[in-house]
Formats: sequence, structure tokens, C-alpha cells
Amino acid sequence: MVDLSVELCGLRLDNPVIPASGTFGFGYEFAEWYDINCLGTFSFKGTTRAPRFGNPTPRIAETPGGMLNAVGLQNPGVEQVIAQELPKLKACFHKSVMANISGFSIPEYVETARMLDAEPQVGWLEINVSCPNVHGGGMSFGTDPACAAEVTRAVKRVTKKPVLIKLTPNVTDITEIAKACEAAGADGLSLINTLLGMRIDLRTRKPVLANRTGGLSGPAVLPVALRCVYQVYEAVRIPIVGMGGVSTAQDVIEMMLAGAAAVEVGAANLTDPLACKKIIDELPQTMEQYGIISLKEITGGAH
Repeated sequence: MVDLSVELCGLRLDNPVIPASGTFGFGYEFAEWYDINCLGTFSFKGTTRAPRFGNPTPRIAETPGGMLNAVGLQNPGVEQVIAQELPKLKACFHKSVMANISGFSIPEYVETARMLDAEPQVGWLEINVSCPNVHGGGMSFGTDPACAAEVTRAVKRVTKKPVLIKLTPNVTDITEIAKACEAAGADGLSLINTLLGMRIDLRTRKPVLANRTGGLSGPAVLPVALRCVYQVYEAVRIPIVGMGGVSTAQDVIEMMLAGAAAVEVGAANLTDPLACKKIIDELPQTMEQYGIISLKEITGGAH
């Protein structure tokens, strides 16, 4: 009998599979398709202090091996998430959930984190300093080690639950950002967010996306994500949640061998609502195929 369980910042997960923020709503939407309690946990839709409508359309574009999105953190704001979304989630998901938080200033990050830290069902806070699709915030905090550390310290001062900082690959050296977050008190790291990209319409000769650029996700980014996780694993001692292009049980194992303690699945959920369930169902057979008895023992196994 193989053991799929892993540990993330002191909390046990039945398996390492975590739907990524922005691809799984607030969970209850997917509960119409299958029992989402089979998941390790999931990271719910990126939440900001105030409601956001997001970027103008078009804000999705297909590309070979993936997709571009420039949704722009559309969400109802933290107060409505707490008042309306989390109660609906609690009715169908009986495990701790990961709260994904974004902001446009450090006080916004702090206030949103403080409010969600008080919610009993929230087990982890995933602080997004790496969204490439918003202006005046998002990725601007995650491309400078000092800024990323400042956000980390500020959030840690007002929270008691594990804080994971979500990092961008759109930097020269991701390990410098990772080390700065670790030194500032981060309990873990999530990586990678999307790669900045664009498409151009040959008929109009204009960018396809209204935002001009968007975040590239999907299978095309898996090799970049693996490289980043591998490098960061060697640079820090805190746990890593790996993500980027993961769509199969084999991808999950590869990501863990690179250094991930758990693995988020993003764009695959948008092409197949059952993607995470299928990965979880396939993991035992895939583990047996490669002689793996316990998943928690393979993290960093490629080093």
C-alpha cells in the first residue's frame, strides 16, 4: 500500500495535489463535478481588500502548449469572501483551505491577511507578490528582494497561520527573492506564477489581449517551473509548493523530485474540471510504477 500523504508547514495533507488559485474558484463550483474532499487542499481565488472587476476583455488567449490570461484579480473583495464564499465552501469542503491574497500596497496585504487569518477553515495564507496582470501592485512586489521581504515581514506580524509567498519567474535570479522571503520569516514558498507573454492578431496587427500582455500557463511552462523549484530547493530550507504546467501524476512526482513538498495544478483545471481528481486517482499506480512507497520521502530526490 503506497502512502500519498505529505506535510505542508506542519499541516498534514492526504495527498500533495492542490488546485491553484484562479483556476478553482472558491471550490463549491467544482463540488458539482466531484467530491472535492479528495484533494489535499486547494488555493481559492485571489482575494484583495476591495472588490475588483479585473481587466477589460479580451483577457484570455490560447497559445501552443498553454494559454495566456490577463484576468486581473477579479474578485468580490475580502469582506464578501468571508461573509458569502467561505460559508458556501464549508458546506462541501471539510478540510483546511489555502487563502490566496493579493494587494496594491503593504497595508492592503496586511489587512486582508489579518482578516483571513481569523477564519477557522483557512489553514495557510498564500501571499501573491507575483501576479503579472495588474498595475501598481502584484508582480512589482515580487521582483525586488527587499520589497518581497517587506511584504513578508508585514504579513507575518499580523498572522499566526503558515504564510507562503508566491514567487514570479519573471526575474533574473528567483533564488534571491526566495532567500529574502525566508529571512523575513516566510513559512514556505509557492512557485512559479505565470510567465509574462503576449500574442498579436495578424488581422488587426494589435495585441490579442486588451491588457497587451498576460500570464502564460499550461504544459509549456513545466520545464521552467521545474528549474525554478530545483534552484530554490537548494537555496532555502523552508517547504516549497511547486506549480506550473502540471497536468499528470508523472508531473506531480517530477515536481516533488525537484524539491516540492506539495504541488498545485492550474491551467489543467480550466481544460478539464476533473483534472485534479484524475491525477489523484492515477498517483498510486504511478508510484508503484516507479517504486515509490511514500510521497513525502521523495521531495528533493533529484538533488
